[in-house]
Amino acid sequence: MISVDPISAPSRDLLALTLIPGLGPVRIDRLIQAAGSPGAVLGMSQSQLTRVEGIGQHTASRIITTRPDAAGFADNELQTIANAGCSMVTIMDAHYPDLLRAIPGAPPVLQYRGTMDPESHEHPIAMVGSRKCTIYGTEQATRFAGSLGSAGFTIVSGGARGIDSAAHRGALDAGGQTLVVLGCGLGHVYPKENAQLFDRVVEQGGAIISELPFKTPPSSENFPARNRIISGLSLGTLVIEAGRRSGALITARHAVEDHGREVFAVPGRIDSSASGGSNDLLKSGAHLVTDPGEIIEILERSAGNLKQGARSHSAPQSSPASVQPLEPIGDIDPVGRQILEALTEPRTGDQLADQLGLEPGQVRAAATMLEIQGRIRRSGSNFERTR
Repeated sequence: MISVDPISAPSRDLLALTLIPGLGPVRIDRLIQAAGSPGAVLGMSQSQLTRVEGIGQHTASRIITTRPDAAGFADNELQTIANAGCSMVTIMDAHYPDLLRAIPGAPPVLQYRGTMDPESHEHPIAMVGSRKCTIYGTEQATRFAGSLGSAGFTIVSGGARGIDSAAHRGALDAGGQTLVVLGCGLGHVYPKENAQLFDRVVEQGGAIISELPFKTPPSSENFPARNRIISGLSLGTLVIEAGRRSGALITARHAVEDHGREVFAVPGRIDSSASGGSNDLLKSGAHLVTDPGEIIEILERSAGNLKQGARSHSAPQSSPASVQPLEPIGDIDPVGRQILEALTEPRTGDQLADQLGLEPGQVRAAATMLEIQGRIRRSGSNFERTR
């Protein structure tokens, strides 16, 4: 786990802003853009506050009234987090997830129990679906999560009953990692029967995550906002089984409309209400998938560019015209190492498979990971090494 102690003054000030009623991520971002820093926001006059878009007289008055106590609230929250063995990361920190940082309305602060090191969760994919799922839905969630988890993807879901829980368990049983995004504070386990499951998540290198203050109880009004975080953390969203009123469809809508991410759906019975929403997604253009390998193939075409674009929100990129020497291969899985060593010149997947004596599926899966990492890129039918 990356330590965030001691908390910097800007991080403490940002936490204080999130504890002022009426200030959500969008308003906080506008205030910081106007003032220059979270600390400067806490010193703005009422007239300065009202000149910020979306901050009217009522909100400005509430900020003025509440902020004298905000620093104390933040200190109490930090102490509560520490006493529980949890941690905090802010959008200003280097180890805040790049994919999440790139979305509109990204949460300014995340509290978490477990490991949020981006290097441990480089290839996250969301898996969501109905709480009231069928046996078929549970089977498919377990199958997809297990295959993707064992291939190195981190499964992101909401920890709810049904498809979410099956996805988390499927990843863990396969030896993979998973992230749980709660619709309550970390001081609550919801649903209560998932306490042991959440402990397993942490023990296997994953994390329990929330943007809400530690003691916030579960409430239906929290879950739609939670769903944007599930999508925002992920390269794409897979809907396993969802009715037409399922909250999983909110996650899918965030992914495609707000975040520009891939959306996949597993087809269900046409006469089953449990699959009405997911089947509608397929009619609307979601990728129809029946095998985990199909997700890897699709992400092979899009995820590298997505990851690169997300990183551009937090770190300057080198000039395209500059010629960079190839990096040492370093610590990488054996098949990936073989592929990199073989790419002394551009080669197709079939050529790599023939040269290395590997199955095409092995080459395709390893090449996907290398492309997501930015180590190789596709040029027509060829792969070429980038660094």
